[in-house]
Amino acid sequence: MALAVCDGWGALARPLDAPTEYPAGLVQLRPDPLEWLRTFTERLGGYTTHVRGHPPLPMLVLWGLEKAGLGGTGWAAALIIAAGTSAAAAIAVTVRCLAGERAARAAVPFLALAPLAVWIATAMDAFFLAVAAWGTALLALAARGGRNRALVPAAAGGLLLGCLPYLSYGLLPLLAVPLAVVVLGRPRARALAAAGAGLAVVPAAFTLLGFWWPDGVRATLDTYLVSRGSAQRSYAYFLFANLAVLGLLTGPAVAHALPRTLTELCRGALWRDVLWRGVLGRGPRSRAVAPAAAVAALAGAALLGVLVLDVSGVTRGEVERIWVPFAAWLTVAAAVDRSRVRAWLAAQAVTALAVQALVLSPW
Repeated sequence: MALAVCDGWGALARPLDAPTEYPAGLVQLRPDPLEWLRTFTERLGGYTTHVRGHPPLPMLVLWGLEKAGLGGTGWAAALIIAAGTSAAAAIAVTVRCLAGERAARAAVPFLALAPLAVWIATAMDAFFLAVAAWGTALLALAARGGRNRALVPAAAGGLLLGCLPYLSYGLLPLLAVPLAVVVLGRPRARALAAAGAGLAVVPAAFTLLGFWWPDGVRATLDTYLVSRGSAQRSYAYFLFANLAVLGLLTGPAVAHALPRTLTELCRGALWRDVLWRGVLGRGPRSRAVAPAAAVAALAGAALLGVLVLDVSGVTRGEVERIWVPFAAWLTVAAAVDRSRVRAWLAAQAVTALAVQALVLSPW
């Protein structure tokens, strides 16, 4: 927030005031939200840019906020920033459940000082980050809980994770992170069943109300291909430029730590630990995965999601906001390398300040 208000307090809500953003489309939703949802794919071409590029749930969230008496882009920005900042706590909870207290405490400063904070205030993708992070954290808590205490967090986590494909089509690869939590945490069958039930609620509700997700994907892809925007940009350029932007979001500490973390995961004992304990389900349930293996698995799952989107060619630009839900999970890789921690934290903060001062972004 401090970085955003360098341009005045109005800068917090200014990104949402653009005519291409979600709030500008509320005028079409207000008369009859159910009719708007039923005809969403049929009338997609007449909506604002961000509404056309996403499923209907972000708009319904803003409409619900307005119906609660908190209308306007100021309240929308407050929701996004509050949710987005809370994601640091959710990721720390997940790391603690899988890798232990020490690894979680080591990750927290890197989560707080990640340069991606620039886009927490204010891009809607920060809200997406929070939904994914808390859904994953609840799933991790369910994996640690007892037979009965695990059911509620598992169902709640599944409910939040079921929202992801209806917040953004590009969040589907992010489900690799909660999948890694399931593999490593090995929740009990009852907890998995509760999570599965929660996961089905949002898709079932949208389908019953008239929005069929595959039709939404197809309609969005059609409008994307005929647009004069990002679909016409160079695939080869953005294949590499997108990853460069990911480096800006995560910072030099992650660039330093991530290669070694992933190399060890793929090459040596960390991979065997994950495979033996997680996939094959061997060993006692009480035996914990090595902290470095758990952290590497979370970061690796997020990186896999980024690479899937990048290679697909759908993301050509605007990834400074699109990568936010993925990049936050990559920052935990810096917690494994405990050499020169203060210097790397200073580098993270300096990078965030440089990005704010030098990089022009509408968000």
